[in-house]
Amino acid sequence: MMWWRDTPFVLGDAKRAHLQVQGLSAGYGAFLVLRDLRFEVKPGLTVILGPNGAGKTTLLKALMGLIPRQGLALLDGEELPDKTHEVVRGGVTLVAEGRQLFPQMTVLENLELGGWLVPKAERAHRIEQVLADFPKLRERAQQLAGTMSGGEQQMVAVARAMMSAPRLLMLDEPSLGLAPRMVDELLTIARRIADAGTTVLMVEQNVKKALAVADRGYVLERGVLVASGPARLLERSNVIREAYLGAGAADQTTASDAVQRRKTLANSGTHSGTHSAADAAAPV
Repeated sequence: MMWWRDTPFVLGDAKRAHLQVQGLSAGYGAFLVLRDLRFEVKPGLTVILGPNGAGKTTLLKALMGLIPRQGLALLDGEELPDKTHEVVRGGVTLVAEGRQLFPQMTVLENLELGGWLVPKAERAHRIEQVLADFPKLRERAQQLAGTMSGGEQQMVAVARAMMSAPRLLMLDEPSLGLAPRMVDELLTIARRIADAGTTVLMVEQNVKKALAVADRGYVLERGVLVASGPARLLERSNVIREAYLGAGAADQTTASDAVQRRKTLANSGTHSGTHSAADAAAPV
């Protein structure tokens, strides 16, 4: 049995949210990680690529209000609050790296926590919708989350995030440490959620597979956006292919694996941020 049902997700609800980020800077104390980021996340699935230490997770934390930020982050024209619970109330959820489930609680109990903002009378209905979208979780509803595999736990984490029927779902490295088959399933689910109407912003190091399911991509390096474009064109860009995929790269090639190739290109004067539209990596 597949983890998801082979029909559109009920909880997508066709909200089609649009995120605009203007001059966003963020960091930790006096240490600035992100510098004057300007980008947008249109309805569909947008992926943020880049090597370890680029600031990808910091970006998601800043948008969620988990760390202070400067600049504007507008969701459908309204500024995102700076307090996390208010961000969630506004229709944004984050599946953090490492899943962060409660291991001594059952799958069902973890799902219920995802609906903490939902009126109690509606919570049972939401759970039923989630279990319809993730039928395999119905079989595991009474299983302790801590006894599940990493991939199974990630499915629970995504399902829990969908309990609030978000307008914007953010995923931080959903494929990290998972078997290739489970990576494929998770990225397919992310694509289906986007198709059903929930805007998806995904941070991912599996460059090839991420671009295969995304509509648009951005490349973040050392806290600065250096390239962007439609995913299908980014994947064909000579610079992106050489720096992040490599000639004949396997499906499991990650941005961190390719960082040395990227540095070599940078030192030689080749940079995706200055590439022409004909080469598909438009500068940000």
